[in-house]
Amino acid sequence: MRRVRRTLAGFAVAALLTAGCTLPAFAPSTESGSATDGPAAAAGTTPTWRPCPEVADELVGRGAPDMRYECARIAVPRNWGTGTGATTGPGAGQTFEISLLRARSTKQHDRIGSLVLNPGGPGGSGVDTAVYLSFGPTFGGLPASVTERFDIVGFDPRGVARSSPVKCIPDADLDASFGYDPDPRSQESFDGFVALNRRVGQGCGEKYGDQLALYGTEQAARDMDAVRAAVGDEKLTYLGYSYGTLLGATYAQLYPQRVRALVLDGAVDPKQGLVAGSESQAKGFERAFGNFTRWCAANAGRCPIAPDARAAVMSAIDKARVSPARGSDGREATAGWVFYAIISSLYTETGWQELARAIDRLEGGDPTEVFRLADAYAGRGDDGRYSNLFDANLAVNCADEDEKPSLARIRQLQSEWRQKYPLFGPALAVGMLACVEWPGGRDPYPTGAAVGAPPIVVVGTTGDPATPYEQTGALASMLGVGRVLTWEGEGHTAYPQTACITDAVDAYVVDLTVPREGLRCPAR
Repeated sequence: MRRVRRTLAGFAVAALLTAGCTLPAFAPSTESGSATDGPAAAAGTTPTWRPCPEVADELVGRGAPDMRYECARIAVPRNWGTGTGATTGPGAGQTFEISLLRARSTKQHDRIGSLVLNPGGPGGSGVDTAVYLSFGPTFGGLPASVTERFDIVGFDPRGVARSSPVKCIPDADLDASFGYDPDPRSQESFDGFVALNRRVGQGCGEKYGDQLALYGTEQAARDMDAVRAAVGDEKLTYLGYSYGTLLGATYAQLYPQRVRALVLDGAVDPKQGLVAGSESQAKGFERAFGNFTRWCAANAGRCPIAPDARAAVMSAIDKARVSPARGSDGREATAGWVFYAIISSLYTETGWQELARAIDRLEGGDPTEVFRLADAYAGRGDDGRYSNLFDANLAVNCADEDEKPSLARIRQLQSEWRQKYPLFGPALAVGMLACVEWPGGRDPYPTGAAVGAPPIVVVGTTGDPATPYEQTGALASMLGVGRVLTWEGEGHTAYPQTACITDAVDAYVVDLTVPREGLRCPAR
């Protein structure tokens, strides 16, 4: 998500809050492999699809029952310009390769077309997400009413995972960012964090130069129209989570006549600037954390840090600043790692009990659960290696962003937000340093109405930490054709978590029945 992405304490945070799906949506640790083998078809031509069951085998250990998996690649202009490709400027005449995966049910009937997916991030793998969602409702996937009428198509956006991946941040710098104090109070500590972000920006600038601006959302939305053409659909049917709502909204503005149905779940407000978006997210995470602490107090039997979970968490962070526990791999569970374990746990309500257990065990000197939660969020492998999730996240976010507050302004907001949002405010403030120190040009996406598009369903969750509910109405209003669907639940994104939400979205996607105005679905 656009504003979600620029979260917390630096470039590592930027991806954290932006990963838009409640399912695993991170890029694989290797950015190449069988899913990218074979020639890439040019945009606008029919790609060659080949069986690729190995992708599901690598991700899950097996394929979903009654599902076949096929992969293909298409080549798209690095610089679309305003149409089929720029003839001058960065990337002119060059291409990126976009990797696709199609999951098709053996029980498919009365096929409508393809449902194209984006899980958020930016940096999340749509290829992976298509596999995960193909496993059906028992595992949090899509219902048969959808999978038996549509091909489920995931694509890795430009720069992500298997699609010409951008990779320029050393693993050691990612470790340093995750482990850094989320609220560097002393000037020396703050300056050190500035230097870390500056070093990362310089390294990426040296590798990619003026082509960094080509990873922005508008370019990716034009790629998505090439994906639509590649799967043979006259109009796009799309499910986008978190940042994927921004990508879908941008598509709707560029190609309103090519929209069949868009579901935008975990809405991002495209009109929020860097500062306003960061504060919105600080407020959202603070609210979600408050919901967790109230749950803890009311469920002491399931929450070992009850009755005062907030005090327990704040104490754990303070202790980690001066005396961090050491894990079995030699890593120290610094305040940063504890903080990311907290963030990771707030993305789903089921994570609350895991957070309570992790903080309880950390108090006893065992950081295993803290590292497990933080590493799962970060996509950090047991070998200490990272995928390119955060590289892509920064490349996209910073290409999109044209607001650059001064260091003095960020320092001021760090102090102000500490008073308003004690746990998350300072980290969201200093997290803005990532794009402030990022090189390359900027390519902001459009923020207008989708004139001529059919109704678009915009889904919001009242307890969403990463894309606060207030952004739902804002996105729907901006598009002019948005219809808000509300889930009165917890966590980030809603579909397909309850029967009410699932039924409403399915009716829209399959039959184009738009949810009634003001429909609110209960938490359970």
